[in-house]
Amino acid sequence: MRYKSQSVAYWYFAVAMVLFGLQLVFGLLSATKYLGPDPLLNILPFDVTKVIHTNLLIVWVLTGFMGATYWMVPDESRTELHSTKLAYIQLVLWTLMGVTAVIGYLFGYGTGNKLLEQPLPHKIVIVICMLIFLYNIGMTIRKSGRFTTTEGVLLLGLVSSAVLFFPALLHYENYTVSIFYRWWTIHLWVEGVWMMIMGAFLAYLLIRLSGADREVLEKWLYVIVGLVFIAGILGTAHHYYWVGVPYYWLPIGGFFSALEPLAIVGMAMYAYSAMRRSGLAHPNSLALHWTLGSTIFTLFGAGLLGLAHTWPSINKWTHGTLITAMHGHAAFYGAYAMIVLAMITYALPSLTNKRPEQGTTIGYWAFWLQLAGMFGMTLSFATAGIGQVYLERIMGMGYLDAQLKIQIHFVMLISTASIFATGVGLFIYDFFSYRPRFETLDNELMEPAVPADRVV
Repeated sequence: MRYKSQSVAYWYFAVAMVLFGLQLVFGLLSATKYLGPDPLLNILPFDVTKVIHTNLLIVWVLTGFMGATYWMVPDESRTELHSTKLAYIQLVLWTLMGVTAVIGYLFGYGTGNKLLEQPLPHKIVIVICMLIFLYNIGMTIRKSGRFTTTEGVLLLGLVSSAVLFFPALLHYENYTVSIFYRWWTIHLWVEGVWMMIMGAFLAYLLIRLSGADREVLEKWLYVIVGLVFIAGILGTAHHYYWVGVPYYWLPIGGFFSALEPLAIVGMAMYAYSAMRRSGLAHPNSLALHWTLGSTIFTLFGAGLLGLAHTWPSINKWTHGTLITAMHGHAAFYGAYAMIVLAMITYALPSLTNKRPEQGTTIGYWAFWLQLAGMFGMTLSFATAGIGQVYLERIMGMGYLDAQLKIQIHFVMLISTASIFATGVGLFIYDFFSYRPRFETLDNELMEPAVPADRVV
């Protein structure tokens, strides 16, 4: 690493890995409840395990975003972080918020607003952490006097994420109104501004891993992020089918949701073209696996599978079924989990002692097992969801009767999820196998200086 303050990122990554592991525990526990009698019904019912599973997903990915930003911004700005003390205070507050929120869910302490179940005190802590985070990053960029396009897109995505959390702070007595505004946070995060964050990380990694031209990649970044952001805003309306909005929102939502894969195709194309143009110029090939894998799996999960069920005439049958889970798992993993794991894999050789630059054997096993497991989980959700839609919404069968008919698909889900969990376990084991180091490396490969006309 170039700057000592980049070592802050290690501890954010470490917390993210612990939370990732816990998320999988509660995910597997939730899946097993579909198979029959539940001995933990009165201790950990399904609604509790699912709430913890989904909320840990949001928290660990955000933790990874923060760690990746604390690694990337000093590297891009070529200066030390403004305040490591503030970064550690933020991490402590953030971790305490996450731990106490999970404990609260175990005792039914939450708002019931899906993916935003945190009680108001916890949400206030989230706001405080985000303000500390944005201030620290903003001051780092300001004091450096160097502001790249990649940083600009990242900062815009982070600020927009904080602003879009505002609807989650408000309480609505009417549940339909609450659902309506919940999408202003959740959808505009995951299919809007988070894609900007992903795009920034992707551009950063490709510039360093492939040696491709910064100017070309950052021009692509403008096009891709612009299309994702516009399509993401209006595409939010595809969630409105069930909440009683005027009819015209349905074709608008369906049309712009259909445009979102175009941006993802562009992202995959520019990742591939970058490698074809310059060849592999960096020894960390494992990080390259995660980087390119993220673009391809995003195209599959967010693009193809999203398009497969969000058009209004299809969504009226599939909305709220296991088809949604199919799309959600593949899309979230490809777009956000994999890009965080790519940033971690790229940074770890500099953050730990004696770690091979090209990656470890365990690291490669972790990559392929996760990919195989998630693909299998996606197929399991898809087959179960198709059966569910037909039995419940076309044949009119009751929910519990339909679940008995599709139970075999949950056996497949748990089997493939176990493969995925093994891959995650290996990644976490590999992460903690090498001691962290905090000195800078004078002989580390540095990116060539960027001409002034390529820095905004």
